[in-house]
Amino acid sequence: MTGSNPLHGNAKPQLFLVAPWLVKADRTGQNLHVSGTMSRFPAIFLILILSLSSSAQVKPGDKENKADPSWPSHYSKGRKTFDGTGKYYMGREISYVMGHQAIRWLERSNREEEEAPSKAIAALNLKPTDVIADIGAGSGYYTFRLAPLVPKGKVVAVDIQPEMIDFLERKEKQLGLTNVEAHLGEVDDTKLKPGSINAALMVDAYHEFSHPREMMESLFKALKPGGRIILLEYRAEDPTVPIKPLHKMSVAQSRKEMEAVGLKWKSTDSKLLPWQHFMIFEKPAGAKGKKRESLEK
Repeated sequence: MTGSNPLHGNAKPQLFLVAPWLVKADRTGQNLHVSGTMSRFPAIFLILILSLSSSAQVKPGDKENKADPSWPSHYSKGRKTFDGTGKYYMGREISYVMGHQAIRWLERSNREEEEAPSKAIAALNLKPTDVIADIGAGSGYYTFRLAPLVPKGKVVAVDIQPEMIDFLERKEKQLGLTNVEAHLGEVDDTKLKPGSINAALMVDAYHEFSHPREMMESLFKALKPGGRIILLEYRAEDPTVPIKPLHKMSVAQSRKEMEAVGLKWKSTDSKLLPWQHFMIFEKPAGAKGKKRESLEK
């Protein structure tokens, strides 16, 4: 196909997330490889979706980074790109959230091959008594693999979607587990008790938070002194990672946003996992959360 194909021209090879399905283009842009349950649809249908997505931009000339009086000053309104919200935080456009409809993709059989979650879990170095929160737990892919590692502690599976909470509770009963707690949070508050967790894990979730500052302040308070934030995000610095740009984060951006709430960077391993950074941040002993900015002007 020629002309209307958005993958032609000088476009770099990318993998487009048509949530929750993945569409790959080869280096020439000539061939499409479709994975997931969308594979039964013609490629022309997918190309149409991608063509429409390329036009979902703010018109040329529109100003970027405008202040929105309804938002705290650390957020701004800017150019809305495809799969983006037009809401910016510390120079980064916040992406849209992958919904509960993506459960099948989250539970895909080749996830170990693509992301090596078993290596990430082993690197957490959890103690049997630890209480760890799985933030943006989704289908519980990580939650139910963490539970056996904390037999005297528990895993708090936090999500903001009631459908995910229902799914987690059903699966917990099916597996006969007693140390998993499905926990409904809000977009700007985990609703976790202060000083209640030893660690919090976020896997490819943080970049979708609509209120990242407030969520991290909430998590900071929920951590015990010395508690850890473990952040896994697709590597923005690596063009070979086949994920759309808004669903990636760089180490520099991640550090800037975590440190803004008082967390201290401890380590980054960008070679442990095939596609993701494995970053650890810590709540300093005796630290207090930074004052939350009022919405009142």
